[in-house]
Amino acid sequence: MEMNMAGASTASETDLHEDGQIAPGYKRIGELAEEFGVTLRTLRFYEDKGLLSPLREGNTRLYDRRDQTRLKLILLGRKVGFSLREVKQMMDLYEPAGSNVRQLKVTLEKSERQMARLQAQREALDEAIGELSGAMDTVRSLLSERTGAAGAA
Repeated sequence: MEMNMAGASTASETDLHEDGQIAPGYKRIGELAEEFGVTLRTLRFYEDKGLLSPLREGNTRLYDRRDQTRLKLILLGRKVGFSLREVKQMMDLYEPAGSNVRQLKVTLEKSERQMARLQAQREALDEAIGELSGAMDTVRSLLSERTGAAGAA
């Protein structure tokens, strides 16, 4: 991997085979989008936000294992309700050569807060479902009474 003048990563000859094929572990944007069930636009958006940093070979984006792992974490974070900002904050604390204690602590703290929010939402949803179920029972009862009375007349 090499850096271009703007500081962006560019693919080196070690990233591509002599015949132009991608080296093992790298994926083009379309392959990554298909594998993870996201759009090309989503991947470009994550790149613009600094969440992913694919290598470049001309106009082709090449995603290495690091970006693939980051995408898994982004999608998991979004699924459990973290904002992209929170996901980025947690991922940016990662230090490849470090113990990552700070990252782990921050991630655990954010996860505990998110768990509490999700549990509160579940309680509110359970209450709303109970109320709606009761209202539907009332409507069914009224409908049964009125269709039964109309059939007898």
